Amino acid sequence: MTRIYVATGDALAVIGRANGGWRARLALVGKHTYCLAADPRRPERVYCGTFGQGLWRSDDAGATWRPTGPGIASDAVMSVAVGPDGVVWAGTEPSMLYRSEDGGDTWTACPALGELPSAPTWSFPPRPWTHHVRWIAPDPTEAGRVFVGIELGGVMRSLDGGRTWEDRKPGSQPDAHTLATHPAAPGAVYEAAGGGFAETRDGGATWRGHDAGLRWRYLWGLAVDPGDPDVLVVSASPGPREAHDERTARALIHRRVGGGTWEPVADGLPGEQGTRGYVLASHAAEPGVFYAAPHDARVHRSADGGRSWEQLPIAWPNGYEAREGNALLVTAAP
Repeated sequence: MTRIYVATGDALAVIGRANGGWRARLALVGKHTYCLAADPRRPERVYCGTFGQGLWRSDDAGATWRPTGPGIASDAVMSVAVGPDGVVWAGTEPSMLYRSEDGGDTWTACPALGELPSAPTWSFPPRPWTHHVRWIAPDPTEAGRVFVGIELGGVMRSLDGGRTWEDRKPGSQPDAHTLATHPAAPGAVYEAAGGGFAETRDGGATWRGHDAGLRWRYLWGLAVDPGDPDVLVVSASPGPREAHDERTARALIHRRVGGGTWEPVADGLPGEQGTRGYVLASHAAEPGVFYAAPHDARVHRSADGGRSWEQLPIAWPNGYEAREGNALLVTAAP
């Protein structure tokens, strides 16, 4: 069964099939939900990070939740990921990375990340006195290799499971927002950032930009076709205010095939004016399928590799209006 999770900022929406459509129920109500991940080996095990209330875990596809174990020093969990080996990663504000080998019951800090030469320059513009680990991407093909995106600081690489780290490489973007990998593309990492798109094809040793065709270069969401690592979609806006502020909102989805130019797609999506930046997702059980949600959590689905989209008919709880779409996760849980 396909389930969709949306971190709405004041709750977690768990969306499943119902009566020929989709129905949302709310969990973690009152918590500032911010990031999501599922265990690829146990998709019913889902993690939700919050800004101010720590990291939570569900073992029953979102029906019930409990806090993960102690060891994460900050209650602002801004990123979470689960590697193919089951290792759980959590990133916080201020920037610190933690790993767990027992599903989040215990945690080990990775302090070398914060000891990189560039660390004193990291700063998040809305809260310039701090910064955070915005994204974590364990490598699906190389054991021990993991990438983190610092907002604002760049993409950092570890080759030994987080014990030591390499600083941002030339060609990558410093305002890292979303990273993506693909098991059928060893060595490839894709980055959507505040200054455009960047990618590596050699496991993070070298990076290059690829912005041809992008109408705007403030990128937020990013997803890769599970069936074809050369098909990507990104969310683009003129700048951070247009991506995140409903008063000036403006966003488009762009699609790229192979090394070609980015092309805007609009079929079935809301107009660019008044639409805040999209979060994007895909999952292995649905090749050629993408999911997208702007900040108001309207969920759209593409079944043709991102060329056209349709809004899912979701029945929300009476009186509830999602105010944010901070993260989007799709699973195929039993």
